[in-house]
Amino acid sequence: MKMTGFTGWTRAALVAGLGLGLSCGVAIGQTPGQEMKDAGHDTKTAAKDTGHAAADTGKATAQTTKTGYHKTKHVTKKAYHKTANATDKTADKTADGAKDAGRRTENAGDAIAGKPDQH
Repeated sequence: MKMTGFTGWTRAALVAGLGLGLSCGVAIGQTPGQEMKDAGHDTKTAAKDTGHAAADTGKATAQTTKTGYHKTKHVTKKAYHKTANATDKTADKTADGAKDAGRRTENAGDAIAGKPDQH
């Protein structure tokens, strides 16, 4: 018996592989119009995602800015009150020192003039 061509098993495997390959190619392939539609849908979805991300970023930035504003306002008020308090204390001490220096100068002048201490 002379064998020409393929044996039974080889022929069956070849037919099965060829059939499977052709059927998958038809199922996977799309028309250019369908590919354009898919690309349009993908672009639309990406644009929506970008818009949502931008909105979320804007909200986060606004919240951070608001928080920073309030913290700065609080610290500024605190610094203002501390400065005002320190200024009042300094003014009081300066006034007391000036009064004391005035009394001492007057007493020194009286002592030079020979008057007794009255103050």
